[in-house]
Amino acid sequence: MPDSLFPAITAGSDAEALRFGDRSLTYAELGAVAGALAAELPAGRVAVWATPTLHTSVAVVAALLAGVPAVPLNPKIGERELTHILGDSTPALVLAEPGADLPDRLAGVPRRDIPLTGAGPVPDTEPDAETPALIVYTSGTTGPPKGVVLPRRAIAATLDALEDAWQWTGEDVLVHGLPLFHVHGLILGILGPLRRGGSVRHLGRFSTEGITRELTSGATMMFGVPTMYHRIAEAVATDHELTAALRSARLLVSGSAALPVHDHERIAAATGQRVVERYGMTETLMNTSVRADGERKPGAVGVPLAGVGLRLVDESGAELGEPDAVGEIQVRGPNLFTEYLNRPDATAAALDGGWFRTGDVATRDADGYVRIVGRKATDLIKSGGYKIGAGEIENALLEHPGVAEVAVTGEPDDDLGERIVAWVVPGGARPSAEELAEHVAKLLAPHKRPRVVRYLEALPRNDMGKVMKRALG
Repeated sequence: MPDSLFPAITAGSDAEALRFGDRSLTYAELGAVAGALAAELPAGRVAVWATPTLHTSVAVVAALLAGVPAVPLNPKIGERELTHILGDSTPALVLAEPGADLPDRLAGVPRRDIPLTGAGPVPDTEPDAETPALIVYTSGTTGPPKGVVLPRRAIAATLDALEDAWQWTGEDVLVHGLPLFHVHGLILGILGPLRRGGSVRHLGRFSTEGITRELTSGATMMFGVPTMYHRIAEAVATDHELTAALRSARLLVSGSAALPVHDHERIAAATGQRVVERYGMTETLMNTSVRADGERKPGAVGVPLAGVGLRLVDESGAELGEPDAVGEIQVRGPNLFTEYLNRPDATAAALDGGWFRTGDVATRDADGYVRIVGRKATDLIKSGGYKIGAGEIENALLEHPGVAEVAVTGEPDDDLGERIVAWVVPGGARPSAEELAEHVAKLLAPHKRPRVVRYLEALPRNDMGKVMKRALG
């Protein structure tokens, strides 16, 4: 029989497993309530209205114990996207927090409120490792969202590789305020502590006050996205309680998008802590990370995790071996998804002889550290015969005191092929386009300077804090 995905739940104990605000469950209580719910779940898929609550955590654990694929739904989802997901995944049931107001589109799906009390046994059989565990829908930036089928094998492999990379143990207490409908908050942030036998304290909604409180009262690790760390970087210079709390943490981890070097440096200067970055995707879960015992290079996402094969390829598909060459990341290993639900064409197109084509462009230095340049479709700019990564220019612009936030894109240019465009949220007095161009040319190279600067009040971002570059222009 396969090893248990959650040995601590199977064993049961009085140790705290989950805490959301003033509500918590021990491992024994979680096993009892999730076991009782698991016994009620129908065959087929179940949707989970994934609010950032204890209820969502219980529902997903129950589905995993039952061997029933769970489909997390973003509570802020739009009508068109929800209609597509329901038609594609055909859930037999929707699990929701009691009192949650569900959209009319879900009226045709039977509803079961998620309990927080119960007395059912934990199932004594473990589903096969290839059994679908979760179906997580992509953001749909290039068409309707695709349902990524994640088997139990991929979840176990990623979480065990992170145990090795981060020296993650059952003694760790994780704090975060991430949403629970995607990989970062749900798989890493809830299932990760449960697989280790540790505990998680979810803030419900991120705040620096919440981070301070939890790190001061026993939490050892924090997960966040760059927008959260940006707020921390802005606060550490004057918030001495936050600074002391961060200094006490064992590990601070950032993911879901690149953390600007400027924010790395501000946090490190104030706290002595260097934030660990990692790199993953819905289809691959985690691929690389800076190790807890390794060098922490700002802007780098570390080295491949145990069991993960990673290569960089050029536009012809040839593997690149020389340090600092720019190429597309391809990965393979037990962390990969099984398929896109109902999309054999898309599944086949995403794979190259067992290697997954990520669409992300990166370099790899002589030490094996991967540095993400950006998305192949939006962040690799071909201008004047050069291949230029948007992220490098963004980091340079953020060093200018007049730039609070920035996104860099390319747009067609008759002479250059593409010209570099900087979308700038000013910090205080608005710097001129000429001043910003000179700033980049001095730090990097003249051909990397923005040819056009456009000013915004805010950058468009999704729920994970990623800038939606396709919405610019």
